[in-house]
Amino acid sequence: MDNCQLPKGYKNTEVGVIPEDWEVKSISEIVDVDTDNLTTSTNPDYVFKYISLEDVDFGILRNYSEQIFKFAPSRARRKVKKGDILISTVRPNLKSHLLITEEVQDWICSTGFSVLRSKNQTDNVFLFNHFFASIINRQIENLITGSNYPAINSKEVKSLQIPLPPTKAEQTAIATALSDADALINSLSTLIAKKRNIKQGAMQKLLKPKEGWEVKKLGDFLDYEQPTEYLVTDTEYNDNNQIPVLTAGKTFILGYTNEEHGIFKNLPVIIFDDFTTAIKYVDFPFKAKSSAMKMLLPKNEKVNLRFIFEIMLQIKYQVADHKRHWIGEYSKIEIKVLSTPEEQNEIATILSDMDAEIQALETKLEKYRKIKLGMMQNLLTGKIRLV
Repeated sequence: MDNCQLPKGYKNTEVGVIPEDWEVKSISEIVDVDTDNLTTSTNPDYVFKYISLEDVDFGILRNYSEQIFKFAPSRARRKVKKGDILISTVRPNLKSHLLITEEVQDWICSTGFSVLRSKNQTDNVFLFNHFFASIINRQIENLITGSNYPAINSKEVKSLQIPLPPTKAEQTAIATALSDADALINSLSTLIAKKRNIKQGAMQKLLKPKEGWEVKKLGDFLDYEQPTEYLVTDTEYNDNNQIPVLTAGKTFILGYTNEEHGIFKNLPVIIFDDFTTAIKYVDFPFKAKSSAMKMLLPKNEKVNLRFIFEIMLQIKYQVADHKRHWIGEYSKIEIKVLSTPEEQNEIATILSDMDAEIQALETKLEKYRKIKLGMMQNLLTGKIRLV
């Protein structure tokens, strides 16, 4: 943006447009980086709690392990204390970063992290949020572009640049606003997890075989279609398009297309992936991505597809190898089912209503996450001031 086009009170910098009274500083100017480490002279019997790269997921500590120095991984070296920011330097684009918010004693993290320790001139929460925002991540992407092994080192972490408000008080005001958004997101995530657990308990109770239930095979209820004519050949997806492209794997909605030919409309349907046994109940038109996806349809009008889907979910939790092809093995699995369609419909409705409630909460959660991203973009660049 040319200076003549800048809003009044703003300036162009190497990190973009920021308020005139903000400064751009390197990380090394505002925090100490990797200055506190275990040495080779450490007591070999020293016991500590260890954080590996795999233990951290997008700002959340999922796990940790107890270690003894003489048996610990060679990467277990960086000392950690309250207020430290752990920045993943291995695959940093995955954002496996962590802020230590509580008092900790005898905690060590992997050298796969850089540990940022404040010099008391910067609000830690303010700084931590930058590593999930565009200014820092554009710089990281530039550093790892073209690399076969995406990683950065301590020197590169120190060189990263961020815009800073003139006072720590303004940093803290921004950090507080973003923390409030995080609290809302976390509380909603907790509620969703609780609702999922409640549904799982309900499934186990409602689908537990009782006297009078009949023994059948899954294949007695379901026919299948190969998705040949529904496959997408164009991989150029656009969120502005209308038709979802589905895969039955971890990423369920792969993208969107406007290709009109070959839309699957024989609904509802259960999508079954031969390779992973991933399944999904679908009641909207779509196109398929993988030829390994089977479209499972009811054999007759008496089959409640939703009820059979819930039975299959229970089977999935019980199958250990998760490598069963539909015709080869899965269709031959024996199940116990209610004898009348009316009873199946009643149970299916209860579980479907619970799913609808969870889906509504997940939609709200995604909305809150997008709102927070917008807040970060505006607050961390000074586009909106909290003075």
